[in-house]
Amino acid sequence: MAGRPKAELVLSQPEREQLVALTLRRKTAQALALRARIVLGCADGSDNQDVAARQRVTKQTVSKWRARFVERRLDGLFDAPRPGAPRSIDDSRVDALIAKTLESVPVGATHWSTRSMAREAGLSQTAVSRIWRTFGLQPHRQETFKLSTDPLFVEKVRDIVGLYLAPPLKAMVLCVDEKSQIQARDRTQPILPLAPGLPERRTHDHMRHGTTTLFAALDIATGEVIGELHRRHRSSEFLQFLRTIEANVPAQLDIHLVMDNYGTHKTPAIKAWFARNPRFHVHFTPTSASWLNQVERWFATLTEKYIGRGTHRSTRQLETAIKQYLDINNANPKPFAWVKSADDILASIERFCLRISNSGH
Repeated sequence: MAGRPKAELVLSQPEREQLVALTLRRKTAQALALRARIVLGCADGSDNQDVAARQRVTKQTVSKWRARFVERRLDGLFDAPRPGAPRSIDDSRVDALIAKTLESVPVGATHWSTRSMAREAGLSQTAVSRIWRTFGLQPHRQETFKLSTDPLFVEKVRDIVGLYLAPPLKAMVLCVDEKSQIQARDRTQPILPLAPGLPERRTHDHMRHGTTTLFAALDIATGEVIGELHRRHRSSEFLQFLRTIEANVPAQLDIHLVMDNYGTHKTPAIKAWFARNPRFHVHFTPTSASWLNQVERWFATLTEKYIGRGTHRSTRQLETAIKQYLDINNANPKPFAWVKSADDILASIERFCLRISNSGH
């Protein structure tokens, strides 16, 4: 049975661009982003039921925002003012507070707090907190980033991601790296165990009992790891590890190594060894792009699950623990699922560069 006829929904190019921007902007309220996706879906010719299924909402919700947009265009996607006491802080004061938060720092500090901003703006701490929360401002938080300046960045990303998404036939792809300077540490006083209502407690200081280096090669297809421990971290130890890889990979398979540009990987001795072993194919990650090497994620898991909170009274005890973790991992290996294509990665980096290029710093 045919339903009521729906008003035609046609977008102008500026409207489409604004709607797409609302769906992509990190700080857009999720309700507003959903409404923008609903309108875009309707404008692409999908009926209300299909859009509702895709956005996981009811058909009535799609119908409501479709009609609101047809009637009032972009203004129709915003919530109407709610009844209550009139606002005591007008838009100009809100704009001034946001601008001061984004464009200045207080005297004697590196960032604003709600208290210091409240004093500066002549508002209550609660009002400042509410405005910051509304506009997604968090001056107390800071994140780090590092962009690769490798001139062959694009080519290397495509090469390595191609290996992950479409590994060559009759070959094994191994992500190789070293986790160096792993410290054998023991606490200066006994650890107090977990108890109801109390977390595990330990002293903040510790005693060091030497270091070791784990050389690891992660098989991207199975998740198994070839591991070897050495007390030193030189080209000779890396060469010994390459021979271990050679002995553990079936002779009929080529070996593709993904590894970084660390000096021990490029010495004359290493280059000569690769020249004598043509079944090895080396793929270097771009400089400052260790996130492309899957074994780095495995190292992080090793630290989080097994080393970070462990206590080891000697280097030998630490090495025994790492070997145990290798055995546990290889008894039930689980490969990482790499899902992003090279185009997805490069597009994400492009968006980030465009965003920071207008940051004013």
